[in-house]
Amino acid sequence: MTIEPADSFPRRHARTQRFTLGAPRSFTVAPDGSRVVFLRSASGTDRAGALWVLDLADGRAESRERLAADPLGLLGGGRERLSAEERARRERSREGGAGIVGYATDRAVELAAFALSGRLFAAELRAGTTRELPVPGPVIDPRPSPDGRLVAYVRAGGLRVVGAEGQDDRVLAEPEADGVSYGLAEFVAAEEMGRSRGFWWSPESDRLLVARVDDTPVRRWWISDPAQPERDPQHVPYPAAGTANADVRLFVLGLDGVRTEVVWDRARYPYLAHVHWSAAGAPLILVQARNQRSQLYLAVDPDTGATRMVHADEDPIWLDLFAGVPCWSPSGQLVRIADEGGARVLAVGERPLTGAQLHVRAVLDVGADDVLVSASAGVDAAAPEIGEVHVYRVNELGVERLSDEPGVHSAVRAGGVTVLVSATLGRPGARVRVLRDGKATATVMSYAEDPGLSPRILLTEGGARRIPCALLMPTDYDGVTPLPVLLDPYGGPHGPRVVAAHNAHLTSQWFADQGFAVLVADGRGTPGRSPAWEKAVHHAFTASLDDQVDALHDLARSHPLDLSRVAVRGWSYGGWLAALAVLRRPDVFHAGIAGAPVTDWRLYDTHYTERYLGDPAADAAVYALNSLVTDEGLSSPAEPHRPLMIVHGLADDNVVFAHALRLSSALLAAGRPHEVLPLSGVTHMTPQEQVAENLLLLQVDFLKRSLKLA
Repeated sequence: MTIEPADSFPRRHARTQRFTLGAPRSFTVAPDGSRVVFLRSASGTDRAGALWVLDLADGRAESRERLAADPLGLLGGGRERLSAEERARRERSREGGAGIVGYATDRAVELAAFALSGRLFAAELRAGTTRELPVPGPVIDPRPSPDGRLVAYVRAGGLRVVGAEGQDDRVLAEPEADGVSYGLAEFVAAEEMGRSRGFWWSPESDRLLVARVDDTPVRRWWISDPAQPERDPQHVPYPAAGTANADVRLFVLGLDGVRTEVVWDRARYPYLAHVHWSAAGAPLILVQARNQRSQLYLAVDPDTGATRMVHADEDPIWLDLFAGVPCWSPSGQLVRIADEGGARVLAVGERPLTGAQLHVRAVLDVGADDVLVSASAGVDAAAPEIGEVHVYRVNELGVERLSDEPGVHSAVRAGGVTVLVSATLGRPGARVRVLRDGKATATVMSYAEDPGLSPRILLTEGGARRIPCALLMPTDYDGVTPLPVLLDPYGGPHGPRVVAAHNAHLTSQWFADQGFAVLVADGRGTPGRSPAWEKAVHHAFTASLDDQVDALHDLARSHPLDLSRVAVRGWSYGGWLAALAVLRRPDVFHAGIAGAPVTDWRLYDTHYTERYLGDPAADAAVYALNSLVTDEGLSSPAEPHRPLMIVHGLADDNVVFAHALRLSSALLAAGRPHEVLPLSGVTHMTPQEQVAENLLLLQVDFLKRSLKLA
């Protein structure tokens, strides 16, 4: 393995956490439009996020940024310490930063609360002062009441509340037994449903909705690091496919501790997927059946806990969950995203406001006159916009696009002010503009480092199914010489990689500069085109492999790709896909790198796996077909055997290391050559700088050896 210089891409990529450090994020706009709050670290190599405020120009002064809370000063230069619960919460959200990594505000965006090293802090955003509230720790997920008088937080599985000045700290709900917690999201909610919270304030600030999670029914797994034999293993509840989930209940808790249970048919609809409580209506919850083919939108009577059905959805395959919905519009209508007429549409009340021209992905804000959404081109779009996601204003009069350049865009809005975050192919990182009434009035500076690398990329479509593709060539490529090919997919649900954004392709371009043509293909199952496209992998993840092969062979007809030297690499679902490729299609693929692969889907979690593959007891053949460790999984011809490197973190509590061990054992029993690279202390992420750097170098070394490249 070559030792890279200190300014090499692998080293800088690792040191900057993929060039994300120093970039502003987590924006909140004050309802009066006077300021924008956000997080940002001090430089492109500083992991410690700080809380910032941008005071917007009001005609008397220019917009200006000011530091609202500095983690280094608040800790007095001391070392940050995280509880096991906080580390687990960050792992679920893929948070690799330090310092202030999250915050919540009151309704007026005048008070912000955040946890730092397990301690509770409150920042007065107008005055620019921050104070520590003297409460027992470690503190998790503090959230001010809408009126700013109180802060609720979780400690040791119990929900507590304290005055905003630090007075009258008290318990609202205490766990009755081991395995019980109040105010936290259970594993599958945080990992798969997009629900990272476990409590919600009422608009009047007089009570809360609180989730009670009992992990007792969940099977326990031991996760240890053999490289550290003196350390006790972690005993974690993991709801594997076909096994018991946590028992989740919901309560209305008064500030005096009086509780009222929210009642619904939990036996039929055990998943609490979403909670919304605003002044526009009664508390609103979305609950799902375990097979995720039916779900109910329920309005809650907070006085009695009774629920009434507002809407019901059914789908013969599965129902997806979406960010920002369901919720109430200011006029009290239900806002949701639905699959109707072969398209993914925005519906307000019972009326769809969009059609097949847009594929709606998330609701960003709901105003009195319109709804702000992010969406990509739908099945009936006039022209494909490969890899693009735009921001649109939608109302009964029509649709207006707010983002004006090709790329990937998102937004936050309040008080007539929109913060538009835009990433494009031609510009590193993301540009953040502040718009007032549609006109740019300020920008938010990024301290992220310039990667010093620009993708030489073609966005195109491949195969009869018009699979979205990104093809990257070496920076100095002559355009004629046939090149060995490296497929670099994720390839599965929730993970589009063909995006019109510069930094998304940096690692692929670095691999291209090592002498490869790199192909990234988003086949069926990846989001962005239509519900039918996404649901085509139902009971058949293997369709992902078919689409990779089709895209490769189609692009080879018009580009100088050497099909006698083809490799594939991927992580997580992409790792499963890479291993599947060399095992099932050795006629196409000549080497593979499987990072943290799900090799046996019976070992992955309930909410994700059962949505796509069903119940392992009832659908055993489906699981066997999609597995890498069964006879069906190893059913390709005995020859040729293709080199395979399996990479896995020993501390991974999402795709546990048992996946790698089972695959290695199955390969050994079948006489198939392979390499296993265990990563000590590494979870499903690889935030450790030295590990992340060397992992790139080791992969290139393996690929060149396996493909017999100079």
